[in-house]
Amino acid sequence: MAQIKVNGEKQTVTLPLNVTELIHINKVDQPDMVSVQVNEEFADREEWNKIYLCDGDEVDFLYFMGGGGMFHTGYQFK
Repeated sequence: MAQIKVNGEKQTVTLPLNVTELIHINKVDQPDMVSVQVNEEFADREEWNKIYLCDGDEVDFLYFMGGGGMFHTGYQFK
């Protein structure tokens, strides 16, 4: 058993474990729309199944949203 952090939360996992398997275990929504950082380094999608995690690693799943959202602030555009 090993301890890693996933999006800042401690998680106990069984090694060996690669990034693809971690995505599956964590039931990541829309894995084709997520970027992954391992120890603050972006992981190439094509390498996910070759990147094996170690005890103490930190993994972040990052979603990048396209476009912009409008929210009401009371400000009137002129």
